[in-house]
Amino acid sequence: MTSDRTDPSLETLELGGSVWFQAGAQTLGGASRIALLEAIGETGSITSAAKEVGISYKGAWDAVDTMNNLAGEPLVVRLTGGKGGGGTTLTPRAVKLIETFRAVEREHRRFLERAGAAIEGFATDWDLIGRIGVKTSARNQLYGTVSAITRGAVNDEIALTLPGGHAIVSVITHESTETLGLAEGAAAFALIKASWVVLLVDNASGTPLKLSARNQLRGTVQSVKRGAVNAEVSLMLHGGAVITAVVTHGSLDTLGLVEGGSAVAAFKASSVILGVKD
Repeated sequence: MTSDRTDPSLETLELGGSVWFQAGAQTLGGASRIALLEAIGETGSITSAAKEVGISYKGAWDAVDTMNNLAGEPLVVRLTGGKGGGGTTLTPRAVKLIETFRAVEREHRRFLERAGAAIEGFATDWDLIGRIGVKTSARNQLYGTVSAITRGAVNDEIALTLPGGHAIVSVITHESTETLGLAEGAAAFALIKASWVVLLVDNASGTPLKLSARNQLRGTVQSVKRGAVNAEVSLMLHGGAVITAVVTHGSLDTLGLVEGGSAVAAFKASSVILGVKD
């Protein structure tokens, strides 16, 4: 029996990267937002532009409003009335921004090509550098691959498979799924605040505990750090990922949590925030 699947180890590796502009600490726009600006300029319609780049009408205007606010001046303006019945158009500042972005993007591509030819393992290291550069207040940052998307009446359920085989589930709006460009096989990261994680212990049978929390990750206690009021407990999961929870001293003692022991980290699907690299 033959297979049409290609062995990944035999494929030519190529470098990937992205360029984005920032206004202070806020991201003004990356490739997706620049593509939206270009589509608006080409079509003169926010509706047509949204369809062209694959996002909702509301999502397109939300992105435009964000760019206008962060730029400190209009990049896209609405035209009302007139012979053509109105529409949307780019300001000269937006046109210049697109030109600058594409010029920087070309130079960035040349840099990646040169670096890839000169540095062994550059593609893998460059991707990792991008992931570890994410700044967030959430203590837990888990990286994985979207393994399933279940669409509901209002929200979508996104399953993310982590290195080592663990899977976590997040519930987000349809609009968020579109805006993030989530699809099966896409890379994404999950953010979970340590205060949202509940720790439990059982008989280590591996049977999921009966809880309302959808996500249950079993691991080994890697560290226990006692503070003035609470304790910080970190679990090492199979595959190397670490998830941290904040618990009271009373809970720590009641559960008997010590380094090397087994525990389960539980958290609701609604507590999982998803993100992607732009």
